Amino acid sequence: MNGMNYLMWTAQGILAAVFFITGMSKLLAFGRVKSFLGRKLKGGPIGISSGQGASIGLLEVAGALGILMPESIVPNYMTVILAAAGLGLLMICAATYHFRRKEPAAPDIALFLLTIFVIVGRWGH
Repeated sequence: MNGMNYLMWTAQGILAAVFFITGMSKLLAFGRVKSFLGRKLKGGPIGISSGQGASIGLLEVAGALGILMPESIVPNYMTVILAAAGLGLLMICAATYHFRRKEPAAPDIALFLLTIFVIVGRWGH
């Protein structure tokens, strides 16, 4: 394994960990997460229903699992690329949501950039 491959797996691992944890928190404890964020964020109560939170959580967990798929299972890291693209799109939506509420979107933007790094790094390999 070369240095770039180590770097790619590190980026994929970071993305998987972040999205798995946040996705599971939305699936298992959305009410508490919603209450906590409503108090913490300056935009007021979050306007996301339990169903929407569960849907986002499922997408995050699926993306986290997809981004760890080895090339030996799906050639050319196609699952990794598609999972990263899906998570990147989710981060664009999240950043837009936070911008509209006049809240910081830096974590969303950082995760989006990391998904782009994974897509570019795995493209054509």
